[in-house]
Amino acid sequence: MNFQITVQPSGASFSVERDETLLSAAIRQGVALPYGCKDGACGSCKSKLLEGRVIHGAHQPKTLSEAEEAAGMVLTCCATPQTDCVLEARTVPGAGLFPILKLPSRVIGIERPAGDVAVVRLQLPANQSFQFHAGQYVEFILRDGARRSYSMANSPANLGTPPAVELHIRHMPGGKFTDHVFGALKEKDILRMEGPFGSFFLREDSDKPIVLLASGTGFAPIKAILEQMEQQGITRPTTLYWGCRSRADLYLHDWALQAAVRIPTLRYVPVLSEPKPEDGWTGRVGLVHQAVMADLPDLSSHQVYACGAPIMVDSAQTDFVARCQLPAEEFYADSFTSEADKHAGVA
Repeated sequence: MNFQITVQPSGASFSVERDETLLSAAIRQGVALPYGCKDGACGSCKSKLLEGRVIHGAHQPKTLSEAEEAAGMVLTCCATPQTDCVLEARTVPGAGLFPILKLPSRVIGIERPAGDVAVVRLQLPANQSFQFHAGQYVEFILRDGARRSYSMANSPANLGTPPAVELHIRHMPGGKFTDHVFGALKEKDILRMEGPFGSFFLREDSDKPIVLLASGTGFAPIKAILEQMEQQGITRPTTLYWGCRSRADLYLHDWALQAAVRIPTLRYVPVLSEPKPEDGWTGRVGLVHQAVMADLPDLSSHQVYACGAPIMVDSAQTDFVARCQLPAEEFYADSFTSEADKHAGVA
């Protein structure tokens, strides 16, 4: 049995097959709902159920509280409809623009700019046109069917020759995929991937000043967005805040410094939470989202694009909206949830 879903206020509609989630069906039919992890861990897909009934699959309790669920909020990534439904959700212009493809990719470069970070370049097949928005991600399909998600760190106009996507992969000791990347992956290996996914990309219909907020390898999609802005000559005032523990973790610090020289409207603010004595660090220290609040106590006229650890993204969203007057709808996020994050305390 198929159920019909209507999205308000856009009026878009789509059908959901038996045992399919709202989000999977929307993606399959090109209906552009907001989303991030697709695993009930980030909350980017949270929407309001106006009519109908759904059943939620496994998800993080903090992502959808009992009070929110009682108030009619749903996570479309793990909500399976039991009836026809009416959903209140912001549709994302452009999110369903490009076809989602499964394709092989060949490793053509592996660099280690930090001890626990690999920059991997994957050549795209010549017989397929892989299109995406700067900021979106791909999923690797492992041999056992498991999937791992990584954002592309270069813009679509900066794929190079031969065309390749760049990924920033942090080693998670004991991680099925990252142990392979750091222990066995070599040039010419083939990885199977699917994408593009996600609604984390620049809203080009706005002229508001931009805050780009990254922690750790959350810098990857931020870098892609900056490349896009530079290539398109976007001159909106932009501040990049990149938070890491120590100086070594700012693995593309020189790239960011050079970008701030090339792009007149860009300011770069690196922030270290635990600088080491040998770092000789004279820059900002503390939590990166608090550095934003210190510099920009009034965010009422800004857009924020945040990517990184869930605790940073959640803290930034809460504090910017509550204390800095950021409109809630102008906070765009991609929370880097690890497999451990996704399964910790799952409801």
